[in-house]
Amino acid sequence: MDIKTFLTNSEGEWFSQRTRYQVAVEEPDNSKSNLTVELLVDDPGIVGLCQQYNISATTISFGIKTSWDTSVDWGKPKQVGSSFWAIVPDEKDGKTGKVLRSGQGQNASSQGVYAIGADSALTLTIQDNNICTEERLWFASENLRLRTLLVNNGQEFTQMAFYSEIRRITVKQTDS
Repeated sequence: MDIKTFLTNSEGEWFSQRTRYQVAVEEPDNSKSNLTVELLVDDPGIVGLCQQYNISATTISFGIKTSWDTSVDWGKPKQVGSSFWAIVPDEKDGKTGKVLRSGQGQNASSQGVYAIGADSALTLTIQDNNICTEERLWFASENLRLRTLLVNNGQEFTQMAFYSEIRRITVKQTDS
């Protein structure tokens, strides 16, 4: 599998459940959200992201926009946001390359690398100052995607998370 196939398979609306453990707090946090993954071509957000890192927009394979809405997680503060990702393959097979991300918060933009392993799992590694984030995504089936996240501050792991994401499928109603 190449990066384009992986991300094309990720396109759509997903119901996401997360269990996160932050070492400093020493207790797990569970949450739910709606997640949307959109493929983008010639989008101003992607072009701007490439310009920020002095990378020609013509070298990217394509971009994606991920959006989330935690309003489905009753009893917790609502969080809504989005991020743009530009994918820059290293080679023609698309199994490795650079990834550029712009989003919200203290790490508004960053860059890293991606690799697709022999098991068709996508690993994203982003190094930002002393913080290293490694995210691994894979499909258990066509409509079930799984993710793990590890955050390391250079000395120890500070956060771990597991996500299960179920694709939302809309059933088209026919006239009777």
